Amino acid sequence: MKLPRAHKLSEIAELVNCKFIGSPDHVITGINEIHVVEPGDIVFVDHPKYYEKALNSAATTIIINKEVDPPSGKALIFSEDPFKVFNEITLHFSPKQAWDKPGANKIHPTAQIAPSAVLGKNITIGAGTMIHPNVVIYDNTTIGEDVEIHSNTVIGGHGFYYKKYADGYSKMHSCGGVIIEDKVEIGCGSTIDKGVTGDTVIGYGTKIDNSVHIGHDTVIGKHCLLAAQVGVAGVVTIEDNVTLWGQVGVRSDITIGKDAVVLAQTGISKGLDGGKTYFGSPVGESREKLKELANVRKIPGIIDDLREIKSRLDES
Repeated sequence: MKLPRAHKLSEIAELVNCKFIGSPDHVITGINEIHVVEPGDIVFVDHPKYYEKALNSAATTIIINKEVDPPSGKALIFSEDPFKVFNEITLHFSPKQAWDKPGANKIHPTAQIAPSAVLGKNITIGAGTMIHPNVVIYDNTTIGEDVEIHSNTVIGGHGFYYKKYADGYSKMHSCGGVIIEDKVEIGCGSTIDKGVTGDTVIGYGTKIDNSVHIGHDTVIGKHCLLAAQVGVAGVVTIEDNVTLWGQVGVRSDITIGKDAVVLAQTGISKGLDGGKTYFGSPVGESREKLKELANVRKIPGIIDDLREIKSRLDES
């Protein structure tokens, strides 16, 4: 997420009441998660396992819970709870959704919006797009041309992102958006979460069936097909021309390569190369998995044969 204007390190540190190391005039222009950071951004880290990754990332300001020396050209903000401080900053610059305060939206005159559809703020809808009854579109959503979104679908709900504390869970505030490119169709009752700090993207010409869920910060390429009840976790990359058949489940933070086909009810627990067909849970190439199933069916007969052999040996 880009900030409305550049801020000094001293301003942000004062906002969250934290110590800092670096020039007070060090410039901060955005706030993002580690997988989308760029120079000028703030990122947070609260586990020793990820200190080096955060300190050496493109981010130039790091919220951290250990006093270390910052890399050259970078600044640090210290807090015992970096997650909480990161949330404070995002909520300050991107307050929670307020449905009672309409905002300026850019809707092409040829777009058709059903009277019962509900739109938030900072929404763009392109030419020839159709939004059916009871669709809900949260803030910061961009929808291209010739898109069709069917009834009861929700675009831009918050990401499923929580940190566990002793007394329960604390939610990461989602301040990103959703980008739906031209000629996409989304079936009834589907849900597409916004990015936590970046964007969830549905690529050109992709078709999504009914009751499909797409998690936060996931990027789906062009001309993909997602059948009913597919569930895709956050921060997944699905490249062009991928097909996911019914009830496929996809874990977070993996890539599915171009032209891959995944057969129904497959559980994807790892990244998949493109140009192949997959099946099963755990997932494997479909031909190999089907051979495995065929061999499993032979086991009872093999056991019977072994029992018969043993019986004959005992008699002899």
